Amino acid sequence: MSALAACAMTIGAATGAVAKTEIMVAYENNPGEPLDRVMHYWADLLQERSKGEVTFKLFPSSQLGAKKDVTEQAMMGMNVITLSDVGFLQDYDPDIGILFGPYLTDDPQKLFKIYESDWFKQKDEVLRKKGVHIVMSNYLYGVRHILAKKPINTPADLKGMKIRVPNNVMQIKTIEAMGATATPMPLGDVYPALTTGLIDGVENPISVLYGAKLHEQAKYLSLVGYLTNTSVWIGGEAYFKTLPPDVVKLVHETGYQAGLYSQKVAAEQDAEFIEKMKAAGVTVIQPDVAAFREATKPVYKQFPKWSPNLYETIQKELK
Repeated sequence: MSALAACAMTIGAATGAVAKTEIMVAYENNPGEPLDRVMHYWADLLQERSKGEVTFKLFPSSQLGAKKDVTEQAMMGMNVITLSDVGFLQDYDPDIGILFGPYLTDDPQKLFKIYESDWFKQKDEVLRKKGVHIVMSNYLYGVRHILAKKPINTPADLKGMKIRVPNNVMQIKTIEAMGATATPMPLGDVYPALTTGLIDGVENPISVLYGAKLHEQAKYLSLVGYLTNTSVWIGGEAYFKTLPPDVVKLVHETGYQAGLYSQKVAAEQDAEFIEKMKAAGVTVIQPDVAAFREATKPVYKQFPKWSPNLYETIQKELK
């Protein structure tokens, strides 16, 4: 039995307006990282607003397994939510994946407006019918860069390099378009993979690279900024259907506030972490991003299941 399955669902009988509920929150990031701080903020806010009747139990550092495993457990009806993003959710609706496209926009607020659009509301309905319940859609994970064992100034420098990516098709295709060999693996496996030479580098937001101490094994940070990573938190629709509507509403409302807090934290901390990485011996490279943007343009033509003119539709939304 997995650690996740061993955790029992605790939904008590209704007492007044709110049912006693405990929801597990699973994520790959480590204690003290910005994401962990945001989850504590959300948990505290939820406990306060519900007067202790609805609580979160936090499981950082992949304690409940890799993201794919936790997502599957959520879809099976477990009382768990986890960090996800449209890169993973395109398995349920291909069109959604475009919001994780390379260099789509460098303005997260434009992306958040798409999440509030009629277009995305339709997608949300499709996801619910397929068992996915979006709990929060305004989380700012950060801008994704590449940390590697050798300098990366141009896409040509990536030739022959194995770069860790999350296991979703959009990021795999993007890193391959840059010229590297995309190597999917859970975040928790990256440090030893860098240590043993299984991979040559990793892409992620600066806060995650620093929080996981990956700069101890790779000393070149290339600020390619290929993805402004907005994220969603999801659970299983089967589980959320068992909750009273007022509980679901409270989890959503406090989630939105936590999302706003995530945006504040992300804006504050990148510069601080860059300085700490420099102090630890990391060389920070500011490449010509135009070359990487040009190299990844063909990615948008590699998804035949997308609706016609989807890229143009999203560009109009962004403007």
